[in-house]
Amino acid sequence: MTQAEKRIFLIKELLKESPEYKDIKLPKNEQEQKTLLRSLFNVRMPKQTTPEFLKIQDGYLQEETAKKGITDIKDLTPIQENLCLWQGDITTLKCDAIVNAANSQMLGCFCPCHGCIDNAIHTYSGVQLRVECYDLMKAQGREEETGKAKLTKAYNLPCKYVLHTVGPIVRGALTAAHKEQLSSCYRSCLELAEKNDIKSIAFCCISTGEFRFPNDKAAEIAINTVTDYKTQTNSNIEVIFNVFKQTDLEIYKNLLR
Repeated sequence: MTQAEKRIFLIKELLKESPEYKDIKLPKNEQEQKTLLRSLFNVRMPKQTTPEFLKIQDGYLQEETAKKGITDIKDLTPIQENLCLWQGDITTLKCDAIVNAANSQMLGCFCPCHGCIDNAIHTYSGVQLRVECYDLMKAQGREEETGKAKLTKAYNLPCKYVLHTVGPIVRGALTAAHKEQLSSCYRSCLELAEKNDIKSIAFCCISTGEFRFPNDKAAEIAINTVTDYKTQTNSNIEVIFNVFKQTDLEIYKNLLR
């Protein structure tokens, strides 16, 4: 099957799953088809599907990611020993684990084509990720606590694992509790990574988007927490601070000089 044929197959199968979408017509435009497919991925509830669907989905998503271009951690230049700063799309980074800024439900973003990292990671990993997250949360029996972390497979992403952590939501003034919770996110991810023999981990800018943590303060906490952890534990884990916005790149550059 061509990439276009795979995309059309996936759209039709996802539409068939939900009777409420029976009146949606398949767009002829490629970009409109991609938008519809991503939207259907985003709103799909966690449930199993057929082996045929997964095979075609996996091939489609892996090719889409390859088109965007994959960056291997081996090709990054460290800014300090075992520490890199990289600007780019975290879903295209090949390393052991990437960090997802999740919400307390831990099921991914259900808002169609939303710009958050949670949405992107769940979209390009495939429908299997939401199912695994659902199983984890069902076993836990409650929503995820802020500052903690969970580990899942990465499925169709270039990395091996995804570490999901719930950052603090800042409403109004930034407090000491917010700062400790954010620091806990970084520590929890590092501890869970090393417990699972993960050698490299890429952190996104946790809580700085929809959760409104000030970017400069968040970067300070990220760097200080990682540095303190590595010093206290003599850890050799390789850490990548992943930024997407130019603003965050400049903040990290200044702090890491």
